[in-house]
Amino acid sequence: MFVVTNRIPVAAGQEAAFEDRFRHRAHLIDQSPGFIKNLVMRPVQRRFSHQSGQWEDITEQGYYLVQTYWETEQAFWDWTKSESFRAAHSNRPPAEMFAGPNVLEIHEVVFRTDSK
Repeated sequence: MFVVTNRIPVAAGQEAAFEDRFRHRAHLIDQSPGFIKNLVMRPVQRRFSHQSGQWEDITEQGYYLVQTYWETEQAFWDWTKSESFRAAHSNRPPAEMFAGPNVLEIHEVVFRTDSK
């Protein structure tokens, strides 16, 4: 399995609009060959401090994570060349929705555990 993660810094005050884009999307990716699932994760403004041994609130910019899971890496690349990919990305959000550039990462799952 391959996981494609897009780390996206969403500007303050744009969080609801950003999340709504995914809630109301056309679900074009869902029927793509090799697609498993999609997760959109909101950053939590807390971190564990190893110095104090406590959870602490933070103020620095967090990243939304948008993860897609694929049976193979090729399935992901095939989707990026598809008409459904072009359609899904045709309605670009306004630039002010973001606090900086996104970062795209691809990982291969080498070990996994699940609840019984």
